[in-house]
Amino acid sequence: MRYKIVIVIFFIFWAVMVSRLYHVSIKSNFYYEELAKENVERKQFLKPVRGEITDNHGNLLAMNQIGFSLSIAPHLKEKSVRLDKIINTLIDTFPDLNKTVMLKVYKKNNSPYNHQFIKVVDFIHYSDMMGAYPELSLVEGIKIEAETKRYYPYGRYAAHIVGYTGKSNQKENDSDTVVNEVGKIGKSGLENQYNKVLEGELGYEVTKVTATNKAIEVLENVPAKDNKNLVLNIDIDLQQMIYERFGEATGVAIVMKTNGEVLAAVSYPSYDPNMFVGGISAKDWKALLEDLNHPFTNKFIHGTYPPGSTIKMGMALAYEKALPGTLGTSEHCSGHITLGSSKHKFRCWSKYGHGTTALRKAIRESCDVYFYNKSLKVGIDDMAKNLRTFGLGVKTGVDLPLEHEGVMPDKAWKRKRFNQPWYLGETVIASIGQGYDLVTPLQLARYTGLMATSYLATPHIAKEVDGKTVKPELKHIDFDAFNINEIRKGMYDVCNVPGGTGYATMRNLPVIVAGKTGTSQVTAIPQSTQKRLKEEQLAYFHRSHAWITTYAPYENPQYIVTVLVEHGGHGGSTSGPIAADIYKWLYEKGYFAKEKEATQKSGTVTNKK
Repeated sequence: MRYKIVIVIFFIFWAVMVSRLYHVSIKSNFYYEELAKENVERKQFLKPVRGEITDNHGNLLAMNQIGFSLSIAPHLKEKSVRLDKIINTLIDTFPDLNKTVMLKVYKKNNSPYNHQFIKVVDFIHYSDMMGAYPELSLVEGIKIEAETKRYYPYGRYAAHIVGYTGKSNQKENDSDTVVNEVGKIGKSGLENQYNKVLEGELGYEVTKVTATNKAIEVLENVPAKDNKNLVLNIDIDLQQMIYERFGEATGVAIVMKTNGEVLAAVSYPSYDPNMFVGGISAKDWKALLEDLNHPFTNKFIHGTYPPGSTIKMGMALAYEKALPGTLGTSEHCSGHITLGSSKHKFRCWSKYGHGTTALRKAIRESCDVYFYNKSLKVGIDDMAKNLRTFGLGVKTGVDLPLEHEGVMPDKAWKRKRFNQPWYLGETVIASIGQGYDLVTPLQLARYTGLMATSYLATPHIAKEVDGKTVKPELKHIDFDAFNINEIRKGMYDVCNVPGGTGYATMRNLPVIVAGKTGTSQVTAIPQSTQKRLKEEQLAYFHRSHAWITTYAPYENPQYIVTVLVEHGGHGGSTSGPIAADIYKWLYEKGYFAKEKEATQKSGTVTNKK
């Protein structure tokens, strides 16, 4: 037995010895070989300059400020006189620098195997450095390198579109070699969506160095590939005008061409993206998060709202798709309906009713009962299925990150979400864009383009990406010719005929506009309420959201204008004036003249009333 134990110990001993011998003589050889090579050759990455972002007139929305970074030679002892002298020199030159932070950064990155200078100051502005450069450059142990810092000249006006850059984390560094070297990455908006393009590609330089790390010969030089720019469809002057026009209201406004090119997308209020470039303070971050108007939320793709009556055009077409011939019959509106033996009244917005109502009148006067009755014939599943094909409750595909879907509910959705059955009354309220219905403003703008042209466009913010033009993406959807024309006539009536819900604010514009208003309730109205309070009499957060979504010119649709005022009450009176001012601005700036000229040259077929 003892003999066996001795044999086992013997084999364990030699196994450990062989393993150690392998590690020292073979495996570690590669490591020390690389270290030795670093003592002879030094490879330094050349950082690319981040691409710029401009609007469709060449105005800079994201640019790079020129400045310098400061680095300190490696291998200095933490409490050495030399390191202390260098740090004090930097403090004397730039009093705003933090000595504790610089020492902490140096200590973290200093190691016997690191032969690279350690960056302790990320950015000093060009103007601040110029006076100090001659003297500072002579200090041994300090390295001054050209650096850039992201800057957004239009600040809050385009923050939700352009986004911002910030310091990268370890996970981001590990997934991208450029980010690892640069230390910055696009965190939101287009800066995030197109980060791979904007960041460019690393270059590098290999030099022969002495034992003291002094370069004596350049062996190889590969320049960085940079200045990969974005040109947007956005008109920043239009964007700025709309932002200022909101005043004390909060909400969203979108201006989009019918081919999907987004000219403006305002989420109001907004924030200054420059706060994030160097790292936002805890105080500013807390203020953003606690603001009840949600300035940090990109409301046109992250905000989801009940569409209210703006859904009615698509709802009518969903009925017809599901049950052909449904729209051929009128409905009688007495002001409400009831279901079966229930005394619960599903009320029309007009307590007096609309009488006999056909499709065009139902759109013009926004009769709720018309849609209630049709929904009971079709059912929620077919309604939801068709509305999704019209772009509601699904992502638009816009070139911005983390777009929300919204909800076009059906029986399966409710069962999955709440583990509850679907009730007939929920079908009724869904038919007028209430209940569980939720859409983003960009979805509604896209869907409005479909109503105008029978083409569902994919919205695009970017016009050119690194010199390559972004091509429009359009999907044709077939509709019954008579019904779609009746809907367009109804939308014309909304803005141009007395009795239309947008007539008061949308008539007498320099172009003929067609559209639809909507009021989406945020609180239920009790059945016991005989006389409804006016919106302005309600507490602010109990007021309905106010929609208007439009297109123009009516006979040749080219532009979509969609406006939402949060807790604004009625779409026609609250959102309508903003939409009207947008059309006036577009006309004054020659947008419609350009389209008229293009139409005459191409012979575009028009939409007759």
